[in-house]
Amino acid sequence: MIWRLTLLVFAALVVYESWFFGKLVWWIWVNPTNTAFMEARRESMREDNPEASIRHKWVPYADISVHLKRALIAAEDAKFLDHDGFDWRALQRAASRNLKSGKVVAGGSTITQQLSKNLFLSSNRTPWRKLQEAAITVMMETVMSKRRILEIYLNVIEWGDGVFGAEAAARYYYRTSASGLSVDQSARLAAMVPNPRYYDRVRTTEALEKKTAIIRSRMYLSPVP
Repeated sequence: MIWRLTLLVFAALVVYESWFFGKLVWWIWVNPTNTAFMEARRESMREDNPEASIRHKWVPYADISVHLKRALIAAEDAKFLDHDGFDWRALQRAASRNLKSGKVVAGGSTITQQLSKNLFLSSNRTPWRKLQEAAITVMMETVMSKRRILEIYLNVIEWGDGVFGAEAAARYYYRTSASGLSVDQSARLAAMVPNPRYYDRVRTTEALEKKTAIIRSRMYLSPVP
């Protein structure tokens, strides 16, 4: 009886994980039109305004400024082209900082890990969610190129209250296209990523200016796929 139950649970887990894998394979060629995080934000916004909608428009990788690509890699994942989905040194540094402070003040997530969470998972910090995020990260790095991972990431990450993706962000903040973003604009957008809804409301702070300057100084050290 126990072995049958174990086998059933294992089979269910295989089917469950195969669904994630199948979606990732599909997205090698087909652009995702929605993400779990977009859907969660839309539902949250509609609690206050039933007519609320998100700003989002997909644009191809070639139509996104190279400055923004460099800025995001410099800000979020300097070793993006070199790792297999996990930056172990960054994780160790983040763990050390968090341990010293007694709370979470730093993260070590790579672009691939962030994308895994945004595409499929909730924002709840649970051991199961972290394990699932890791599993999806491995799958994504296995089946997708770095260029495709970055293309999807640039098109789905949050950049403000209901603002998702590079094109919507460029239009919303600078009245330009994603392809027309300058060095300074790209560095500022990258600096906003960790707390986009706050910086949507508060457009400039000393911390934001400092981080923007740091990102701008590192951008040309960041190769892009």
